[in-house]
This record gives sequence, C-alpha cells and structure tokens, in this order.
Amino acid sequence: MKLIPLGRSDLHVTPICLGTMTFGEQVNEQTAHAILDHALERGVNFIDTAEMYSVPTRAETFNLTESIIGRWFEKNPAARRKTVLATKVAGPARMAWVRGGKPDLTGEDIVAACEGSLKRLKTDMIDLYQIHWPARHVPAFGLMYFDPAKDVPVTPIHAQLEALAGLVKAGKVRAIGLSNETPYGVHEFVRLAEQHGLPRVATVQNPYCLINRTVDNGLDETLHRLGVSLLAYSPLGFGLLTGKYDQTGTSPEAGPKGARISSYESVRQQRWGRPEALAAARRYNALAREHGLTPTQMALAFCYTKWQVASTIIGVTSVAQLDDNLAAWGSTLAPELLQAIDQIRWELRDPAV
Repeated sequence: MKLIPLGRSDLHVTPICLGTMTFGEQVNEQTAHAILDHALERGVNFIDTAEMYSVPTRAETFNLTESIIGRWFEKNPAARRKTVLATKVAGPARMAWVRGGKPDLTGEDIVAACEGSLKRLKTDMIDLYQIHWPARHVPAFGLMYFDPAKDVPVTPIHAQLEALAGLVKAGKVRAIGLSNETPYGVHEFVRLAEQHGLPRVATVQNPYCLINRTVDNGLDETLHRLGVSLLAYSPLGFGLLTGKYDQTGTSPEAGPKGARISSYESVRQQRWGRPEALAAARRYNALAREHGLTPTQMALAFCYTKWQVASTIIGVTSVAQLDDNLAAWGSTLAPELLQAIDQIRWELRDPAV
C-alpha cells in the first residue's frame, strides 16, 4: 500500500488504519496484541485509539485500550518506530469518569488528557492528536439538525488551538486533527490557525460508509479546498454492511449472538440501530451479491477507492477478520455498480446520519 500524506503535515500513513475501540471489551489483551502484530506484518502502519476506549464506554474500561497498546509498545519498541500513532481527547461527556462529567473541553483539559495518554501509551510523542468531538453543540451521533437553543458557552476554538499548539511546541504531538466535525468547525479551526500562526488541523475523522455519506453533502468540498484529510470510520456501518444482520427481522438488535451492536444500547438508540439503516444496508448487501462480491468487500472497496478518503479505519475482533478486511484492498467497483450504489442513495439518502 502506498503511503498517503495527512493534510499538510509530515505524517504519511497507509490507506488502511487499524481502529482499536474493541480492545479491552470485545477483544482481550492477548488477542489485541496478536492483531497489532499481524497488522504491522501486513504493512499497516497507522493505529487509531482514544482515551475514551474501550467501548461501550464504562468506568471500569475507561483508558484501557491505550494501556493495552502501551504494553504492546513496551514489549515491541521497534513497533513504535514503525507506527503512526493517533489518539483522541474526549469531548464533553455526561459521564462521571470523564473529567467529572464537565460540559466543556478547556485547554487545560486537553493538556492533561494528552499527558495521560502519553503515559498509558508508553511513548514520548503522539503522532496525531485529535479532539474526539466538539465542545460546542453540533449535530452528531444521531442528531440530524443543529439547534441554536442547545448552544451554550464553551471554551473557544482559539483557546483549544493554543493548548494544542503548546503540545506541538513541547514535542509531545506532531500533528493535530478533529473528529465528528462539521464544515463550519473545520473552516474555523483552519482560519484561526492561519490567522494566529497556530498548528493547522491535518485530519478529520468522521463516519463514512454506504449508509452514511453525509461527508458528501459539503464537508468533502471543505476538506478538499482546505487540504485536510478524511479518516473514514465505521466503513461497515457498525456491522450492518457485512450482511450478518440480513436475516434478523427489522432490527439489528436481534442480530447474531456476540455481535457488537447487541452490547451498545446507546448505539442502538442512535444512527446504526435505526430500522431504516438496516433496510438500506440490506439493499446494498443484496447489490453486492448480485455483482459477485460479499457485502464486506463492496462496502470496504467503496471507501478504499473514494477520492474523499485518505485512510479507512477498520475495527476487528480477530486476526482472521483483519485479513478479511485487508483482502478487500485493491478491489475496484465497476462504473455500473457505482451508479447502482448512487441510485440507492438517491432513494434512501443517509439513514444512519
């Protein structure tokens, strides 16, 4: 896989990134280390994690994923040198174990969170440090509309950028990024960075898959014109685009035993648990089979080949699943198949927004 530059930073990553939010919940430490070893062997140099992980988030497993990765680096010092490491500071959360549930993300919070991540990851530098979700009110995680009535005073973007700049200047962070962001947010971060000589965001990590292409509704132009790279998460629509929920009735909640979504009550109540999302996924899955592809192959190939996507984040629970996801690399989708995909989107839009 040819390495891809991230934004205007000096980071170069593989177009496939290993997501790790399952480590510590669905995946035990031994298996997690085996997956990390195999990803590196297969040429994947990009790992994404977060202080929030593992998920579904619980007080007992908060920060656990970073610790699992840190112990892997401790056992394999050479692996850290070969890896581009990304992690994230959690945005405001109504969870007592995340900054006491404080409804803001201050510059001091960002610095403290970064110090904690560095210790757990057993490294002296984070390659890409991201804000997991904005401090301000935004339509995300299943919310469709911006509501001015829900806007409350929070730490300004400029102050957050200054905190991130301090981490870059101290050599603790190489580049910065955003996640679950809007076109406005990206523009504002870039505008303020350029105006005040602060670090420029290199990436935005947002959902992007067949049943959620909201990136294509304007954020794609923003990223292209500002030179910011998209990291696509949930390319398989939280499992809906693998086909394993195709025979489970009208709700993915009734899916196979042990399936990820069955453990995520909040997710089932949000975008991926909607009956409309499952119905749309089944249309795409059937289309894949009509063209001689598995649903997973088509869904991943769609992300792997889109100009909008710099790197696609895959989340796996086994080495075999990792190999299956990597096997889709190099697949191309015929023009008539892409046209059929767009036709389904025209009819059903983005049900997992």
